[in-house]
Amino acid sequence: MKRAIVTRADSGVDEWIKLTHPIMRKYAEKCKADFIVMSGPAPFVVSHHSGRPAHYYRVLRIRDLLECYDRILHLDTDMIINKDCPDVFEVVPENMIGGVREDVGTRQFDRLQQIKNIQHHFGDIGWKNEYINEGTFLVSKQHKDIFLSHHGEYWTGWAGSQSHMSYNIHKFNFNIYDLGYKWNHMTMFSEAWNNNADRLKSNIIHYAGNGIFDKRIAKTKLDQAKKDYEIIYGAVDPRIKESIK
Repeated sequence: MKRAIVTRADSGVDEWIKLTHPIMRKYAEKCKADFIVMSGPAPFVVSHHSGRPAHYYRVLRIRDLLECYDRILHLDTDMIINKDCPDVFEVVPENMIGGVREDVGTRQFDRLQQIKNIQHHFGDIGWKNEYINEGTFLVSKQHKDIFLSHHGEYWTGWAGSQSHMSYNIHKFNFNIYDLGYKWNHMTMFSEAWNNNADRLKSNIIHYAGNGIFDKRIAKTKLDQAKKDYEIIYGAVDPRIKESIK
């Protein structure tokens, strides 16, 4: 069973690369997986009017990688993997897509509206819920069609590739294994509706969007991530020492 852990990055996110990629690489070793950084172009020409940078669509190139790998875990680069994070490949059944639902809590109404929007454009497939965030996203070879276009078109509206893949998951009737927020802990999961859950007790912290969990100690999401790294790992990894001064 050949595994890979994949992330997207380029020179525009150097500080994130220094901070998070050494942890991801170590986690890949734990999971007996190759670590791959995708930095090439999107698989199609993205109009600058789409409102979504072209590099976000690199995730769709996972389909090509599934020619060589049996299972692939995608992680966004703005994530920190916690100590003792379990092997996610052993958690998610091979025949299911592993991910975390975003259509919950204070985001529920908006995400359900997004589900309606994409179906209004691409066609109604009876998709009612289970909108998956692509930050932590585990697929197997049998799921490669979720990265295809829809009759030659890709969704370039809100949340681009994420919405596109979620639509295709339901279009092709693949089963989702909901990993739960601890595998993709965004700020939305530290809100009152989720009992102000402690990000530091989750397996993976995701600094998506604003990404600031504690305004008392951080002014930017990168600053937040650096502070969290020091809390979790204590001594600073020498490979990233310069980036977190």
